[in-house]
Amino acid sequence: MKHKLTFFTFLFIWQAIAVCAQDNRQPIDSVLPVRGLAIAAPSVKQMDLFLKFIEEELAPAHFNLLILRVDWNYAYECHPELRDPDPLTQSDVKKLVSTCRKHGIQLAPQINLLGHQSWAETTYALLREYPQFDETPHVDTKNYTGWPNPDALYCKSYCPLHPDVHKIVFALVDELTDVFETKLFHAGMDEVFYIGDDKCPRCSGRDKAELYAGEVTKIQNHLAEKGKRLMIWGDRLIDGKTTGMGMWEASMNNTYRAIDMIPKEVFICDWHYERPDQTAVYFAMKGFDVATCPWRKPEIASTQLEDMLRFRKNATPEMQKRYQGIIATVWSGADNFLKNYYDPELNSKTESDALTLKKLMKEYKEL
Repeated sequence: MKHKLTFFTFLFIWQAIAVCAQDNRQPIDSVLPVRGLAIAAPSVKQMDLFLKFIEEELAPAHFNLLILRVDWNYAYECHPELRDPDPLTQSDVKKLVSTCRKHGIQLAPQINLLGHQSWAETTYALLREYPQFDETPHVDTKNYTGWPNPDALYCKSYCPLHPDVHKIVFALVDELTDVFETKLFHAGMDEVFYIGDDKCPRCSGRDKAELYAGEVTKIQNHLAEKGKRLMIWGDRLIDGKTTGMGMWEASMNNTYRAIDMIPKEVFICDWHYERPDQTAVYFAMKGFDVATCPWRKPEIASTQLEDMLRFRKNATPEMQKRYQGIIATVWSGADNFLKNYYDPELNSKTESDALTLKKLMKEYKEL
């Protein structure tokens, strides 16, 4: 009897220790609430491979957010004139929705609003079909000669004060968020160099920060009416001169002051690719939910993940909830990314978005 009591006592203690250990183990959602990927939507031809990638790669690595740059790669019903050739159909999107829902991955479709209405010599659909919306119609993208250039042309912008632009833009936003069955929408709004142009009859002489804040607020308010939420890149809200971050990862045309003029509901995607700059702290202290966004350098991504985990661990409860997580970015097309991701020679490289993603996947699994 003595030996039985000892054995059962030992068994009870061992079970108690095991239960306590299990109770103290935090699920990854409490450690890092957002684990995302921002990438272009795939082509129709590569949809099946993209779905396989979600099923076999993103889901097992605990990703829970997928931002898809759709732009004009959808068969819009409200404005069919803005469709790309061979765009995704409603049936294609529903496959994405079904796969992501199955694995608890939230979708956030993206249309670049305000800026990024052109690239190099190509003017994109909105300004091509509605040239009256162009903030700088006197600048012809066909004359683009690379950066820098006499016109300071990087990407075109639409005029945020044109009286007709939002009627079209919001119809697109509503249709896309409805078909994706989501409460999140990403508007881009990064690298806006053309804003408040001196030759614009509506914007000339206006405060660029107020113009930028006005557009962010208008989009967020429209989404909020439908119970939805806006996500944007954070670079235009950082003072490029004071921080030394310059005109790409921060603003040199004074839009940074807009950070004190926009709704706190806006979710900030804070991208830094060459250094692990800790501006997530700045956004959190301003009252915004924020995720840090790495790109092609795996070691920097690891540092950014460590920083985010440290911010959450050491912050006050009020600040902790604003540090949302990590969103990896891919700036090639999705089709090209998939080719690189499944390339057997990938591991021989030192830098790539695919390598960064695989490194984050490994670290998420370890979390």
